[in-house]
Amino acid sequence: MDIVVKSRNTTVGERFRASVHDKLGRLAKLDPKADRVDVELAEERNPRLADFRMRVELTCRTRGPVVRAEAAAADEYAALDLAIAKLDNRLRRAADRRRVHHGARTPVSVATATGGLADPGADSQQVEEANGEAPFVVREKEHRAAPMSLEQALFEMELVGHDFYLFVDETDAAPCVVYKRRGYDYGVVRLRLNGSSG
Repeated sequence: MDIVVKSRNTTVGERFRASVHDKLGRLAKLDPKADRVDVELAEERNPRLADFRMRVELTCRTRGPVVRAEAAAADEYAALDLAIAKLDNRLRRAADRRRVHHGARTPVSVATATGGLADPGADSQQVEEANGEAPFVVREKEHRAAPMSLEQALFEMELVGHDFYLFVDETDAAPCVVYKRRGYDYGVVRLRLNGSSG
């Protein structure tokens, strides 16, 4: 497994690199198909955030979905330990999902467990322009994705640790966003073009 260590606003010492290779090498047994882990170390220079000044982001690339974890702490070693604990938890969840369950141990689907999804328009809010000017793009990301079921989208959202996940629904090829609501509920927003049925 390739381990790539990068930094932003700081330098990476050899001791930290050795610690990364040692600790991430142990995680390889959870997903033998993982071929690369990107580690990004960043330093926040705001004195008010001294307790969280070092941030470690881990991105595990495998044949399945990408698994991410990030954490912040006062020093890089504590942030690394926290991020690895999160990554370990998410890799274990993915490994458990790959196992075949039979009989009474068959897991309940997320959609069944949550009792369906609420009305997606209930929590929508309008974005207002500041001082009459249009909002500007700060960051843009692009990634390839195959159409998937709602259950798979929920699973992949949990693996990357986000509160939302953009996907293409496999039943009608419509772009959708699944998101976390208060408590343990989920919501979904489906995009319909003007003039399309549905």
